[in-house]
Amino acid sequence: MFADTNKQLSWGRYPERPARRTRLLSFIDAKPCLELAEGERVLPYGLGRSYGDSCLNGGGTLLLTTGMDRISFDSERGLIHCEAGVSLASILQLIVPRGWFLSVTPGTKFVTVGGAIANDVHGKNHHVAGTFGDHVVRLELLRSDGQILQCSPTENPDFFAATIGGLGLTGLILSADFTLTSIESPFIRAESLCFDSLDEFFALSKDSEPTYQHAVAWFDATARGRRSGRGVFFRGNNAPAIDQGRVPRVTTRQWSIPLPMPNWALNSWSMKAFNVAYYMKNRGGSGETTSHYDGFFYPLDAIGEWNRIYGPRGFLQYQCVIPKAAGEAPVAEMIREISNGPCSAFLTVLKMFGDKKPRGLLSFPRHGCTLAIDFPFQGDKTLRFLERLDRIVGGAGGALYPAKDARMSPDMFRLSFHKLDGFCQYVDPAFSSSFWRRVDGARGGVR
Repeated sequence: MFADTNKQLSWGRYPERPARRTRLLSFIDAKPCLELAEGERVLPYGLGRSYGDSCLNGGGTLLLTTGMDRISFDSERGLIHCEAGVSLASILQLIVPRGWFLSVTPGTKFVTVGGAIANDVHGKNHHVAGTFGDHVVRLELLRSDGQILQCSPTENPDFFAATIGGLGLTGLILSADFTLTSIESPFIRAESLCFDSLDEFFALSKDSEPTYQHAVAWFDATARGRRSGRGVFFRGNNAPAIDQGRVPRVTTRQWSIPLPMPNWALNSWSMKAFNVAYYMKNRGGSGETTSHYDGFFYPLDAIGEWNRIYGPRGFLQYQCVIPKAAGEAPVAEMIREISNGPCSAFLTVLKMFGDKKPRGLLSFPRHGCTLAIDFPFQGDKTLRFLERLDRIVGGAGGALYPAKDARMSPDMFRLSFHKLDGFCQYVDPAFSSSFWRRVDGARGGVR
């Protein structure tokens, strides 16, 4: 199925890179045939939850994968076999009632399996479980020449490593098998703890790592001076079976933001007010509570189209990782820059990655501290400020996350991914993206 216009956007709503056409893929009785025109550039597109332009293909063709949605579940072994367009939300509906959960999940369940593999997503339990790609047993990859490759750690392992975290550039993922983790209930035993400095955050992280499966922190990006670095630390474990009489009430109510808010709605004053209110709300600590997995893992999923909060111009998320070997000083410097800089931040995340090396050649996580900060897009002012943050990250030997990026330079891309040259050997010549054409100058090439 083809369409002459394209309304697909990335989640950040910036930049706009309209495709020339879109093609809806689905399996009926046979594998899809790409049937590409000479010189046609294609890119798989799932649910569009990448924040920048890694899911966009300006002037090319987007292969819409959500019609590839067949799934099978081995409930004895905890193994999923599904097509690439199946969403994590659909999988959770199937597996949770049978005592299974995703081994790794990002902060939204509205992503496809193909997207989770292509971006090698991570979650709150990286120190325990690594990335999504660490649990993929096998994947099936369609190349533009019609060849279908069965890829695993032992079969076509080079394509397997290139496709995990490969941003959809090695071909079309048709299907995948991946393992789950068993659970006794759909609840999390969770705790929230306020910290007043970055030193306290690192101490809480170190203390939590041996005994908590899930850990993440929010920090107040508007706090300055002696308040700089304060935040709230969340940690939790999968809860045991709970007596039916003690099961917490679960709300499934969702509300949505119908239209983009005015650009002036999010300003330095409103964002500071939100940050202060959120910190004070958690100041006393919650003690240990029992939370449904939806509220713990996917709080923003309860707000439909929450990206519209940032207005018509959209927003940029800046997610970086500072290697543990660089120490804590670069993280402190970044937080000072963000707190004192010209661009106010609304949603902010701070957490530690474990020391497990990912499978993918372009996988983002590595041992260290990762920060993710949402900035309303304010044109050149925002872009210039993020270049200042780049210099801190690059100087510390860190990296930026392509799935969240809309503006990193080719040089920064090369600094972030030392296996780039090896990866480029497996890029399908017909597959490309707006992101790839922007950063491929790191190799001196254009695709």
